[in-house]
Amino acid sequence: MFEPFKPSFLSDTPFLFFTGKGGVGKTTTASATAVAMADAGKKVLIVSTDPASNLQDVFGMDLTNDPQPVNGVDRLYACNLDPEESARQYRDNLVGPYRGKLPDAVVDQMEEQMSGACTVEIAAFDEFTNLLADGKMMEQFDHILFDTAPTGHTLRLLKLPTAWSGFLEDSTHGASCLGPLAGLAEKKDLYEKTVRALSNPKQTTLILVTRPDVTSFREAERTSCELREIGIDNQKLILNGHYQAKLQGDSISEAFSRKHEQAIDTMSVYLSGMNISSIPFMAQSLTGIESLRSLFHARENVDSEIEKTILQEQSLESVKQLVDEYSENGTRVVMTMGKGGVGKTTLASLIAVGLVEKGHKVHLTTTDPAAHLTDRFKGTGSDLLTVSRIDPVQEVEDYKAEVMKTAGELDDEAKAYLEEDLRSPCTEEIAVFRAFADVVGGADNEIVVIDTAPTGHTLLLLDATQSYHKELERSTGEVPDNVKNLLPRLRNAKETDVVLITLPEATPVLEASRLQADLKRADIYPKAWVINQSLYGTAVTEPVLKGKAEAEKVWIKKVSEELSVRTILIPWQEEDSIGYEKMKELVTK
Repeated sequence: MFEPFKPSFLSDTPFLFFTGKGGVGKTTTASATAVAMADAGKKVLIVSTDPASNLQDVFGMDLTNDPQPVNGVDRLYACNLDPEESARQYRDNLVGPYRGKLPDAVVDQMEEQMSGACTVEIAAFDEFTNLLADGKMMEQFDHILFDTAPTGHTLRLLKLPTAWSGFLEDSTHGASCLGPLAGLAEKKDLYEKTVRALSNPKQTTLILVTRPDVTSFREAERTSCELREIGIDNQKLILNGHYQAKLQGDSISEAFSRKHEQAIDTMSVYLSGMNISSIPFMAQSLTGIESLRSLFHARENVDSEIEKTILQEQSLESVKQLVDEYSENGTRVVMTMGKGGVGKTTLASLIAVGLVEKGHKVHLTTTDPAAHLTDRFKGTGSDLLTVSRIDPVQEVEDYKAEVMKTAGELDDEAKAYLEEDLRSPCTEEIAVFRAFADVVGGADNEIVVIDTAPTGHTLLLLDATQSYHKELERSTGEVPDNVKNLLPRLRNAKETDVVLITLPEATPVLEASRLQADLKRADIYPKAWVINQSLYGTAVTEPVLKGKAEAEKVWIKKVSEELSVRTILIPWQEEDSIGYEKMKELVTK
């Protein structure tokens, strides 16, 4: 259906940016491409700007900010830039002058305000801009590959004239999660030059990496459109992990293949019209040079170390056991969290149904814009179950209007900057947080199950904001009572539990691990992890999928023995659980 991907397809431009939603295989695709290009005689540098990069794991060597030769591959160099460290330096530069001059609570609030994803995003841009600005680099290398490209939001922001006006320094109505821009005026020319290079099709190719699933396609299309709006038109799409090794008589193999083809059938006209190539589904973990070289030539065997992995299967539980414990312990609030596409909505629905079947009154709500809970239940359910949806779009619009009103009269440039700033991810976090705080306020009368909860960053931010308001007794922006009451409730392990959802793969596990660490900063300690859609333990016989099932054991072991107090394992299923009776059947087994 699609032409097999070959690294030679990307030989026209010196700069190659690999982007896509978490877990689609950006790092492995970029790394394997870099190895192939170097093997073909090109001198190549691969750079990661991902704060949680596993580039050094892929190559099996320690990496720093300075390019160094990759063991076993002539002409290939790698470096691992640390935007988290850059973000810390930015915060120190901005906040440092206020230490000892303002109350500690205010300084803490300023630091937390700038600890979100947006600050790290800008810092990452700054890191690779410094690399691109070094003319000696392009004299040394034929290609520079970047793992984790900037978003359209970042690039639009850097093109705004207000980004260089010192607006943040002059603003008195509140700090921004993009505060680092206040100290970057001296880099205006450098950033403008970089943005021009990124939009030059003779210099830059953007590679959108996706998996054959609906959510990955949506994210790829959104990213593509957003970047085209600012002139980055030289784009290619790689469909990674396309399974076609269907084995007749193996029901799981046939269903696995069917699921991929059905997802591909949903691909929009926009995406299907792009330059698309594919990489086959791989069983083994792609770490080490020889494994990377095999990416474009699928093999069925798995690593011997994976085959030696021994699991303590008695430690793996079911969703029913988790529901039983919630019912017995009087848990009032359950939040399902994890990266996109791991099954948060499914698990939240199963938990809600299980608790209803135990006789509890339950309110199930979601903040996921793609989750249609009413469709999931097909209009049927129980009198004990109520279902709602917090619409992020509406909540954000309401929040933006409130902030703009509070800001008062602004000139055109300041208004443009503030409007752009309000398109940041942090805006949605806060707006949605306030909305479901109202929902959780009803947990005294019913159990509340929330799909897609806020990050630890949001929780810390609002906690700092409370201290800020208390310290200065500000007359505007008062924190609602439900929010004030929510944080203590979420931190009370007797009332609240966070369930981290993951897949038995490297990226979802590592992202959930980082989320757990983030939540612990906010004094919230998840106890349960759910490993969803696992091939391990199924009756699959097709060699590639059987190899994948073996490879999962490494990540199941890591979760169950290192990361989680309790681990629930859910087998791979072809179809999502739709309908109350179907969910009831699954959760009461």
